[in-house]
Amino acid sequence: MKLVTKRASKLITIAFTVIFLATSVLTFAGGTKESKEKYPSKPIEYIIPFNPGGQSDITAQYQKDDLQKVLGVNIVIKYMPGAGGAVAWSNLVKAKPDGYTICGNNIPHIIVQPLVRKNAGYKTEQLVPVYMFETTPIGLAVLKSSPFKTLKDFIDYAKAHPGEITIGGSGTHTGHHLALLQLQKLTGAKFTYIPSTGAAPSVANFLGGHTQALFANSNDLVQHKDKIRILAIGTEKRFLPYFPDVPTFIELGINMTAGIDRGVCVPPGTPKDRIKVLEDAFDKVCRGDKFVNKMQELGFLVRNLKSEEFKKYIEKKTKEYKQILKELGEI
Repeated sequence: MKLVTKRASKLITIAFTVIFLATSVLTFAGGTKESKEKYPSKPIEYIIPFNPGGQSDITAQYQKDDLQKVLGVNIVIKYMPGAGGAVAWSNLVKAKPDGYTICGNNIPHIIVQPLVRKNAGYKTEQLVPVYMFETTPIGLAVLKSSPFKTLKDFIDYAKAHPGEITIGGSGTHTGHHLALLQLQKLTGAKFTYIPSTGAAPSVANFLGGHTQALFANSNDLVQHKDKIRILAIGTEKRFLPYFPDVPTFIELGINMTAGIDRGVCVPPGTPKDRIKVLEDAFDKVCRGDKFVNKMQELGFLVRNLKSEEFKKYIEKKTKEYKQILKELGEI
C-alpha cells in the first residue's frame, strides 16, 4: 500500500513538473493564447471619427480593398462623429486592445483637445500610433460671387465689422479651428466660427451660402475650385501643382501655416506584434501606386511614417502646439 502511494506521489510530481516546464516555455516564448493565435483571423473595425464623405473617410475607402487583400480579412468602416473627433477617440481608449479595432487619428486634433479641454475623454499618449499616411493643407476660401477678392479685403472688412463674417470649419479645437484662432491673433480681426461635425457638412454649408467663408482641406479646394476663390493657403510654399496662383499666408505677411496630418491608431495595450502586422499592411498599401496616384489626384500629400516615427512626430508637434496655444491664450 505504501509502495503504491509512493509511486502515485512520484507520478503526480512528474506530471506537475512537465506541466510547469511546458507552461514556462510558452510564457518565455510570449505564448499567450491571444498572441499565438493567427492574427488577423476575423474582420477589423476601422473607425472614422467624422462624417461619411470627409477626408478621413475618403482616404479609408481607398485603403480598404488593398488592406483586405494584404491582411486577408474584411475591413469594416464605422463612423463615429462628434466633438471634433473626440467621441471616437474616447471610445477607442476603452476598446479591447486586441488589434481588431483601429481608428483614424488627426493632428492637431488629438494634441489640442486634451490640452484645452478639462476632460477630452482621452489623452494623446493613449492613442497608440500605427502609421501616418497623409497631410492635408488648409486654405481659406470664399465663393466666387463674394465681394472679397483678396485676403486684405477680407481682413480689412472683418476689422471694421468684428464678428460679422462667418467662417465654417470641421469641429472645435481641430486644425480648422486652430487656423481661425491663429488668423484672429495675428491680424486683430474677429470672425464668427461655425463648426460642423466634419469637413463634408462644413463644405455643404459653405456652398449653400450658410457661411461666408470656409477653412477647407486641400482636396475640397481642388474638387470645388470652379466655384470658389482661395484667398490664401496654409503651406510654407505655394501649393503646386494644384494652385500656383494662390499665395500662402506667409507670403501675405501672416506668419502661420495650417494643415491636418492623418494616420491610424489603436487602443493602449495593443500587443506589439499585432501593431507590427498593421503597420506593415498600411505601409504596403500606402506606398502602392494605386493609393499614391489617387491621393495626389485628389489633392492630398502622401506621407509615410511608421509607428515609432509617427510617435516621435506626435511628440514634436505636441511641443509646437503647446507653444501656439500659449501664445493664443488658450492654455
